Amino acid sequence: MERAIARIDLGAVRANCERLRAELGEARLCAVVKADGYGHGADAVAEAALAGGASSFAVATAGEARLIGRRFQHVPLLTMGALGVEELDMVLAAGSEVAVWGEDFRAVLADRARASGRPARVHLKFDSGMGRLGTFDPDEVLALARACDADPHLKPAGVWTHFATADEPDEDEGYFFEQLDRFEPVAAAVGAEFPGITVHAANSAAVFRSERSHFDMARCGVAIYGLDPFQDDPRSRGLEPALSLRSYVAAVKRFPAGQSAGYGRRWRAAEDTWVGVVPLGYGDGVRRALSGDCDVLVGGRRYPLVGTISMDNLTIDLGSETEVEPGAEAVLIGRQGEEEIRAEEIAARLATINYEVTCGVTARVPRVPGEGR
Repeated sequence: MERAIARIDLGAVRANCERLRAELGEARLCAVVKADGYGHGADAVAEAALAGGASSFAVATAGEARLIGRRFQHVPLLTMGALGVEELDMVLAAGSEVAVWGEDFRAVLADRARASGRPARVHLKFDSGMGRLGTFDPDEVLALARACDADPHLKPAGVWTHFATADEPDEDEGYFFEQLDRFEPVAAAVGAEFPGITVHAANSAAVFRSERSHFDMARCGVAIYGLDPFQDDPRSRGLEPALSLRSYVAAVKRFPAGQSAGYGRRWRAAEDTWVGVVPLGYGDGVRRALSGDCDVLVGGRRYPLVGTISMDNLTIDLGSETEVEPGAEAVLIGRQGEEEIRAEEIAARLATINYEVTCGVTARVPRVPGEGR
């Protein structure tokens, strides 16, 4: 019996990509598989995304580019993050396209592309309001595109931006469209001078938020994993959660009233009860902050997590009478019977976002890909 597994429904990933492709119409789908596929396992997820209609991949780091580039040599790949000089060689060897937003880096990239023996394809990043990587200056974007075109070792391949509030339609309705208003003329100017360049801006939230943001391609991360970009029910948007986190009940113990469980004795049985011990903890990504504020599914029922979560174990209150026996499956994220605990629920309890929950499932939990859960 596995102590813990993260079961990945590749059929759900494929279906989610098909759903996004239908939403995008003529625009292409770029599957974002950074952070080990948002904790789902990048390699298997990338394969499923292709089967669902994705036509390219995006990652953030040089190491991620090497992993995906080696496995999918004939699929376009964009490395979106900042890169050091040493990392550039790795990214170019992986066949990845590169994000550029300043002349100094463009010159270094040209030098490394010359040394690699093949031109580097460049995506020019305009900061329309995210306030992170990218240039705020529209004229600099066009100047960089011209400099890339004039250099035999570079080729302008894309112009792009990223939204700060696409996933917050209620709180910041105006800012999302302000960013669109800033980006559109930049994209139009670059596109007019360099026909065929790929214009892209939309993340998962923007895909559902406004067709105006779709342009030539959308970069979707959370939605391909069946996580709702608005922290709501993903099925309301036709998305199916792909990851479930499962363990088992290792022990069932009778607790007299007053008996405590876990470090610090922060929970004590109010009355005689049964307690189940599940061999899963913050070493696996079950955040300690969930102590006393989470449920676990066993036998299709919710049981409250009690006591302090430790690195390797947690405890659940099974009630004064129980039929639960050691060996019973325990589900922390996923469906069991008619009950379901979604990543969005966990995120709400932690005051965070669903993809931090899945990214937080640690490497010691095996990812087990399959079809269905």
